[in-house]
Amino acid sequence: MTEPLRVVIAGGGTAGHITPMIAIADALRDADPDTAITAVGTANGLETRLVPEAGYELRTIAKVPMPRRPSLDLLKLPFRFRAAIKAAGAILDDTHAQAVLGVGGYVCTPVYLAAKKRKLPIFVHEANARAGLANKVGARYAAGVGAAFSGTGLRGARVVGMPMRGFVATMDRAAQREEARRALGFTGDAPALVVTGGSSGAASINATIAAGLGMLADAGVQVLHITGRGKAVPDAAGNPLAADGYRQVEYVDSMDQAYAAADLMVARSGAGTVCELAVAGTPSVLVPLPIGNGEQRLNAADLVAAGGALVVDDADFTTGYLATTLLPLLKDRQALTAMGAAAKAQGRNDAAAVMAAMIRESLGRGTPPQTTNTGS
Repeated sequence: MTEPLRVVIAGGGTAGHITPMIAIADALRDADPDTAITAVGTANGLETRLVPEAGYELRTIAKVPMPRRPSLDLLKLPFRFRAAIKAAGAILDDTHAQAVLGVGGYVCTPVYLAAKKRKLPIFVHEANARAGLANKVGARYAAGVGAAFSGTGLRGARVVGMPMRGFVATMDRAAQREEARRALGFTGDAPALVVTGGSSGAASINATIAAGLGMLADAGVQVLHITGRGKAVPDAAGNPLAADGYRQVEYVDSMDQAYAAADLMVARSGAGTVCELAVAGTPSVLVPLPIGNGEQRLNAADLVAAGGALVVDDADFTTGYLATTLLPLLKDRQALTAMGAAAKAQGRNDAAAVMAAMIRESLGRGTPPQTTNTGS
């Protein structure tokens, strides 16, 4: 009898890393419920909540970021990094891991290097259009590399799409619409706008929505404002901002409901968000993060080119933009319908299964993975 697989999955920090990691873990368990999976993250990321909630064991190692300027931390970096590799190796040894899957983030590089030292097969999934440093390291030694977008530059990468959990991957926006609207507090047929800056929030987007709230209310637009954890928007008295037709929450666990309920969504163009909007077929206005290496604008490029989304610079997402572009779009049902169809045509919903099959095939447990574009 063949023994169950033992796989260590690594990633963390934001939902953009954690969600695809958990989706691949789910797909491995779907293929073989006896698969033993251990997640590695840090002690201060969202993985401390999301991984246990998904039913997986989480072990943590120290976060070792690269200091941005010369400092004492820079001098300590080699020692901290070696300690992190040692801690990752101890987890691999303790779990008798047969393979490692990484999705990016600070935690992955020590895990990749510890796995290389033990000659364990390494698998990588890159969510962004521009690969991060950790996955560039992992891909050098990987037995298999999947990517959500083309052009990552990772060695041997196959475009498989974004791994996403079943409740998003299989969602039917039209069928879920009415129930989702009720669950999220939308009433009647007035246009429903959902605004999110991702799990960490986006202060600039929050500020524009707060400043334009009167304009949105006057136009009869209902707003669900997902502000991000710790980023509740206050009014002049310091209380949470409140208005008719407006509701703010810091986080939504069931994003499939948000995608189904929204006539239009305003969001950062994180890779997970872009791919989920496509699978859901939800029209969107994407506001790429203005810092970093520009990957968010690249993430949005294909969806925008297909006509499923608009893109606007962070600095240009102002109350003026709300008045001249967003409000007219919200009132144009025909345009929203066309955008939704164009977004849906870009959607891929089988990336988690493809990544799981890639891992299992490499270890002699299955057939070669196939990729499918659900929008074709």
